Amino acid sequence: MLLKIYPQNPNQKEIDKVVRVLQEGGIVIYPTDTVYAMGCDAMNVRAVEKICQLKGINPQKNNLSIICYDLSGISEYAKVSNAAFKLMRRYLPGPYTFILPTSGELPKIYKKKKEVGIRVPDNNIIREIVRQLGNPVMTTSIHDDDEYIEYSTDPELIYEKYQNQVEIVIDGGFGGFEASTVVDCTTDDFSVIRQGKGEIDL
Repeated sequence: MLLKIYPQNPNQKEIDKVVRVLQEGGIVIYPTDTVYAMGCDAMNVRAVEKICQLKGINPQKNNLSIICYDLSGISEYAKVSNAAFKLMRRYLPGPYTFILPTSGELPKIYKKKKEVGIRVPDNNIIREIVRQLGNPVMTTSIHDDDEYIEYSTDPELIYEKYQNQVEIVIDGGFGGFEASTVVDCTTDDFSVIRQGKGEIDL
């Protein structure tokens, strides 16, 4: 299903549809403040495994990332030092992924790497979905380096490519093509692992 949702004022009925699909273990493609991404309820291990298979991600070797609505519940899923919290508060919502040590609440699949990426994108659609779902959304970008940019930025082309693999593709307008800036906050000696869309002053 290709579902049009306007970022300025997401329609409650459409958000409800997406939340229901996520609650049932479905996979959704949605816009963020960087690139379009694919995600599922982060607490649904089967759905997380399905995305890992689709994207060729090995959870034992790759960090998994989750989208949270805001910073208030992050300590449930990650261990956040005071310095890391201050840094995140300064830059979120925004085009950043902060890598933190995992904490007790996340399913085992995240704990093999002992680290998790935290995203709070500056995008009303996905944040509203996360807020109403009541769980974070496991997230991974759909952009592959070897494909035409249009295929990861134009919702109709994204739908054409993924319609048989996911339940919903949200059309929230054209997406970006620059990924988030990834910051390692596993210790208080912060470092940028990948420079992306977001500028950051450490």
